[in-house]
Amino acid sequence: MRFNPEKQVSTEKAFTDSLVKLGGKYKNFVILSANVAAPLGLSKFEKEHPDRHFPFGNSLRAMVGAASGFVVRGKIPFMCAYGIGATGRGWDSIRNYLSATPLNVKIVGIHSGILNSEEGATHQPLEDVALMRSIPGMKVVCPADAEEAKKAVEVMMLDYGPTYLRLMHLPLPNLFDKDYKFVFGKGTIYKSGSDVCIFAMGTAMHTALDAAEILDRKGKSVMVVNMSSIAPFDEDLVVECAKAVNHVVTVEDHQVVGGLGSAVCETLATHYPMKVLRLGMDGFAESGKVDDLYRKYGLDGVGIAEKIEGAIK
Repeated sequence: MRFNPEKQVSTEKAFTDSLVKLGGKYKNFVILSANVAAPLGLSKFEKEHPDRHFPFGNSLRAMVGAASGFVVRGKIPFMCAYGIGATGRGWDSIRNYLSATPLNVKIVGIHSGILNSEEGATHQPLEDVALMRSIPGMKVVCPADAEEAKKAVEVMMLDYGPTYLRLMHLPLPNLFDKDYKFVFGKGTIYKSGSDVCIFAMGTAMHTALDAAEILDRKGKSVMVVNMSSIAPFDEDLVVECAKAVNHVVTVEDHQVVGGLGSAVCETLATHYPMKVLRLGMDGFAESGKVDDLYRKYGLDGVGIAEKIEGAIK
């Protein structure tokens, strides 16, 4: 993975920096947090907007109820929690109170995937996308870098309805520049190719590009597509890309069931049936260093390239 913490920014930090910057422009949003003020660095926001941050400790259900109340008062709540709790412990409340209505609440899940590696399986949300995209009307976004995270936050600010924003704490290089535009329901062909198409989301975009580089050197032409908007989903782009190649692959830091791989397979089963190689987690992970775990589970560039080579022989 291309990793240099001194020069790179995580999507979590980009999220907080965006809210600090947008605080003066948009006066009607508030932040609700469940024990994530420190890891998100919300002290910056509190300093400039002391009356717009409300900590709830571990009371996730109470936070959902409060978020509903803020909407009634004309506010836009950004409900921030660890991804494992935000989507798991609060799922029924989110489904029944925020989505069935629907209400304009933004749910922010941090420390997602096995990137939250050193805290082990109980703190690694690998099912959060599956849980959120199963709720009717819920938008789901997983930015690939800090720039995309910033653009997604502002789009969320102007869009009505419940949204789940999946964030990572690992600093990552930017893939997009300041001219990039995030649009709900749209994917982006980041790299063209004619043999294999890799659909990826979040951090997996970086390892997918590493794999593409390896395969390109071996004579395979690899397309890499960023699918940061998981719901709504860009079915037209998936079909277009599938028709342009011989093999389709999905890569995600998430269970292979219910996430990006499932979304691509559901689309192709309906519109353009073909075999799909789904790469991701198939079970619980363990604790350890990020690079070690990505290598162990075959989600680094080398592992992805090897699995693709094995599948297309």
